[in-house]
Amino acid sequence: MVKLILRAKEYEVKPGMTLLSALEKSDINPESVIATRDGEIILEDEILKDGEVIKLVQVISGGSRATQLHYRY
Repeated sequence: MVKLILRAKEYEVKPGMTLLSALEKSDINPESVIATRDGEIILEDEILKDGEVIKLVQVISGGSRATQLHYRY
């Protein structure tokens, strides 16, 4: 299984699917997170392998004049 971790929640998905499919299956909005594996960002078309742990960082955007991105761990 592949483990997705978002804050204190853990989701398990089957290996062999793309990150995008895994996020959608777990009801996680792909536009609201950045996925990392071993400290490196991975893209939505990445095929997930058995035993991997993917950490998801929630992205919150907002601001007044300039768009600002804030990361919540």
